[in-house]
Amino acid sequence: MAESRRAMKASLKPFVGKWLIVEMEEWDQEYVDMEVPGHFTFRKDGTGHFQFGLVRGEMDCRVENAAGKARIEFSWEGNAEMDPALGRGWVWIEREELHGRIFFHMGDDSAFRAVRA
Repeated sequence: MAESRRAMKASLKPFVGKWLIVEMEEWDQEYVDMEVPGHFTFRKDGTGHFQFGLVRGEMDCRVENAAGKARIEFSWEGNAEMDPALGRGWVWIEREELHGRIFFHMGDDSAFRAVRA
């Protein structure tokens, strides 16, 4: 068990840090940066958080191998416009950019792109 936890932390390393959202499929940049610059932040312990517009969430992250590339799958819970919200998503790194999709449980979803802060 400890060995797999160490492997997960090692494979998280390229993702760790803050990423600024530069594009979302469903929302314009003005909304994304409404309160703070929209971002996703991944921690080395496998947790993280994000905020864009009036949406905030805490993430529980797991690394997986998808088509030969490291990818993080995450579940999240938080709020959207002051209402409780939760969902899931995934991210991968391509050409030094973070690409992903976030889903709201029984609601919207959006692809996004982010760059290192």
